[in-house]
Amino acid sequence: MQRITLTVVGGGLAGLTAAVTAAEAGAKVTVYEAHHTLGGRARTAEGPYRTNEGPHALYSCGPHWTWLRQRDLIGPLAPVPPLEAARLRLRHKGALRRTPPFAMLKLLRRTAQQAPVDVDFMTWATEQAGEEGARAAANHAAISLFHHDPGSLSAAFVQERLRRTAKLPPEAHHPRATSLDAARRLLGDDSLAWDSGRTALVDLAVRTRRGDAFAVSDLDAPGWIERRTAQDRSLAPAGEQLLQGQIPIAPHESRADGVARAEQLLDLAFAGWRERVTWRREAVAQGRTGAVDLPGTSWRDRPAVDRGDGVYLAGDQVAAPGVLSEVSFNSALTAVSLALGRHTLDLKQA
Repeated sequence: MQRITLTVVGGGLAGLTAAVTAAEAGAKVTVYEAHHTLGGRARTAEGPYRTNEGPHALYSCGPHWTWLRQRDLIGPLAPVPPLEAARLRLRHKGALRRTPPFAMLKLLRRTAQQAPVDVDFMTWATEQAGEEGARAAANHAAISLFHHDPGSLSAAFVQERLRRTAKLPPEAHHPRATSLDAARRLLGDDSLAWDSGRTALVDLAVRTRRGDAFAVSDLDAPGWIERRTAQDRSLAPAGEQLLQGQIPIAPHESRADGVARAEQLLDLAFAGWRERVTWRREAVAQGRTGAVDLPGTSWRDRPAVDRGDGVYLAGDQVAAPGVLSEVSFNSALTAVSLALGRHTLDLKQA
């Protein structure tokens, strides 16, 4: 029987998932990657400060977790120590606090009403918990959205991500795909477009100080800063802590605007950080933070995986369910299933 040959363009999470799945099914697979290392934006920078290349995470309760475990593809994980998890801080009304506003808690309950697809989150959440709670919840959801105005997105879309990101201990794990923009250029298909976030990234190394927060979530505006070495001390040299900030910015805002907001959070949660800085890096991630669904749309409305003529699209902005990297994983499995199914059909007809 003729052996099926598949070509995978891009060695990110979607590309690698597709390649492994296809190879296990007996296909001959070739992976092309422009970067000198694999991993996409799940890559970790080299050097003494091991930062993420871009915002990405694996959620331990997601559909890909079992798949990875079965293949022994989950490396060592550093869970958040209980003491560190207790140091989660929230900025609300300009002050640092330990607990979210009561109105926001209404939206985090498992028994909360299922949000609709065709209404924006702020409108729906305001009806459920009032404007203050709705705004705080929307801003907190930006942890997994990287969007400057989470309240304007589909209520169902934001609610799912809010429930996942609000769990303690956190589900998200940061591991040690071809974007729609790249696919649009490669395939010459202008229809390959979908809304995404734009995020200012601030990476800092600071000298260790007892009492620093584990993470601070901004409920006044979208934004999040995490002390990554709270989970894994190997990410920075001894005596230093690695902080990573992700501040969504609007189309009209500059990197400097996002950095200024990050510094406000740092001032609240990390006393004396300016005098403790040993290393710093700033960047903007645009079109690399996954899809966001506007009211009236869901993942089913995003660019389809099957592009015709034997071309299949996988990544975190295409028509597949899940949160962040789960979209890459699910779309990769769908792409391989469709590709192998089509090839099998062609062989039977030959």
